Amino acid sequence: MTHLSGTAIDEARASGRAALIGYLPVGYPDVATSVAAAKELVAGGADVIELGLPYTDPLMDGPVIQHAVDAALRAGTRTRDVLSAVEQVAGTGVPALVMSYWNPVDRYGVRRFARDLASVGGAGVITPDLIPDEGEDWLSASDDAGIERIFLVAPSSTPERLRTTAAACRGWVYAASTMGVTGVRTSVGTGAADLVSRTRAAGAGRVCVGLGVSTRAQAAEVASFADGVIVGSAFVRALTGASDRGAALRAVRDLAEDLAAGVREGRPA
Repeated sequence: MTHLSGTAIDEARASGRAALIGYLPVGYPDVATSVAAAKELVAGGADVIELGLPYTDPLMDGPVIQHAVDAALRAGTRTRDVLSAVEQVAGTGVPALVMSYWNPVDRYGVRRFARDLASVGGAGVITPDLIPDEGEDWLSASDDAGIERIFLVAPSSTPERLRTTAAACRGWVYAASTMGVTGVRTSVGTGAADLVSRTRAAGAGRVCVGLGVSTRAQAAEVASFADGVIVGSAFVRALTGASDRGAALRAVRDLAEDLAAGVREGRPA
């Protein structure tokens, strides 16, 4: 059974809070540990899981994720490992999305990827470097497979770009609220709330924000205006900084619990 992330976000919103969306790349530090870590995110309170498909040129990711993805590739992680990870994480009952640059999907086969992801219970795909105007094949394939497709908007997005992106998304819109690469930030800033407001005005029903949240206070702040708070680099850093596998998994779960408490504190106005 496929659990859709849009439904999970709606359920969080119905309970008066934003959703916590956690990202980890498959294969770091190894495939089994990455799957175990994703399950710890679920146990810690994440509402949606993003599983990264390692790619050789992750230009939009910060150094923490780039390092992890490079290690995963050098260890031999492949698309089949990502699909297996999706199936295992989806088995927890929490929606599992794939975060992937477009080239690996295109190389695998667009319709084949959509079909195979749906067959393992995957909720959908976030495609950071694909815009709806150039995604006709993906729009059709994802519709036929019944999976979500999530495109990105940024502070530089024009009103027309916001409208076309909101209309093309199935699930939610990913608001990348800082220009450039992702990564841990020290403050939220004012641009994120403005981008969410503009994206909603363009027709988006659900807008989730990724900007490098790493603390409970930041999660609460973003949760006060967004439908979902996306956290990636902080979880990867927790895995990287631990002394052994057990400590790494505990660190990931502890951080998830802290951030989940944050999204519950940041009730929308």
